[in-house]
Amino acid sequence: METTRQEKIARLLQKDLGELFLLYARELQGVLITVTEVRVTSDLSKGRVFLSVFPTAKSAEVMAQVETDAKSIRFELGKRVRHQLRIVPELFFHLDESMEKLEHIDQLLKEAASE
Repeated sequence: METTRQEKIARLLQKDLGELFLLYARELQGVLITVTEVRVTSDLSKGRVFLSVFPTAKSAEVMAQVETDAKSIRFELGKRVRHQLRIVPELFFHLDESMEKLEHIDQLLKEAASE
């Protein structure tokens, strides 16, 4: 169960990371990156960031690039939230596969309906 403070910080990080990844995706061209969720530990030192990548075929390539640039992304985030947070959480990026699961279920339903 997250505290109110954790939820507020998670929302703040999600908003600012969303704006950062909008600019970041422009450099990659042809890719849309969405920050679907951010979870912050109780001591606010670590944050798990869940990213959705479209098209899904490029998700492994994009996630590898994000992991490579994780320190610079954290630095840019720090510049944006420096007046709200004393310490910027260490960020761990994860691929959010909920859209892929949704597409798979939709495909299975279409196949079942056509039979």
